[in-house]
Amino acid sequence: MVYRLDKIFDDSKVFYKFDPEIPPIGRVLPGERTRIRTRDCFSNQLVDENQQLSSIDFSQVNPATGPLYIEGTEKGDALVVHILKIITASSGLVVSLPGEGFLGEDVKTSKNRRCLVRDNFVEIAGVKLPYRPMIGVIGVASSDKHPTGVPGRSGGNLDTKYITEGATLYLPVEYSGALFGVGDLHAAMADGEVCVSGCEVRGEVELEFSVLKGLAPAWPVVEYGNTNYIIVSAGTLEESLKEAARTTVKALSKAFSIDWNDAYMLSSLVADFQISQLVDPKKTVRVGIPSSVIRAEDLLKAMR
Repeated sequence: MVYRLDKIFDDSKVFYKFDPEIPPIGRVLPGERTRIRTRDCFSNQLVDENQQLSSIDFSQVNPATGPLYIEGTEKGDALVVHILKIITASSGLVVSLPGEGFLGEDVKTSKNRRCLVRDNFVEIAGVKLPYRPMIGVIGVASSDKHPTGVPGRSGGNLDTKYITEGATLYLPVEYSGALFGVGDLHAAMADGEVCVSGCEVRGEVELEFSVLKGLAPAWPVVEYGNTNYIIVSAGTLEESLKEAARTTVKALSKAFSIDWNDAYMLSSLVADFQISQLVDPKKTVRVGIPSSVIRAEDLLKAMR
């Protein structure tokens, strides 16, 4: 299939916090197919298994390419990000280090392990697993100017495996132009990301943007397959789950014009609570609701 790329951005300009004061590196119109090159989460500083993690500059971890000014977006809108294609490098690295990850206290020494990408598989330590490319960091400028390595209401380090090819992500816009950034690709990552790392790779994404006026959701929403997922992050897993539950019940109540108790019971029947990641400064969960129950746009309206 032949298609036209309207805009191409390399990875020479990156940022490390979702700060509205950072000048955009370019402007994109809704509907323009846009290719964006991304560095890996280590800013391409870690190159082999024998390199010491202490040799890298940790202030350059989790770079996002951008920001991009998306024409026609303003405060209160939902920026719609259509993820058309993810192309990763043919190899990446997984890391483990003391004090990091869900079992950080059990890690005695740092270790890097190369993962190879070929024939739709990822191979690590002699084990082959499915190639499942995804985007770790994706978001827009936020008034709290949070680091790219932290997830939040405007996106960030969401580390959610369904932010992948074929998905549509809805982000709340706080500033004109949205000031969008993307990075931290993984060739594979399971729910939880328990060791603090996926198969970290550099690569490229192809995206197309659109705008839903006045429909900024309270939290990011990703539509993948036949399910809409509300993505919520907070300081602890319990806090994330509580906020996700309250957001879900409130949205169902508003969407179907039913009282809180009925919406609470409905959520027990249709809302699947899942863990995205356990290891970032804020923990991320997602709530999946079948699109046969509520369409993405109706969910956005109910989350305002």
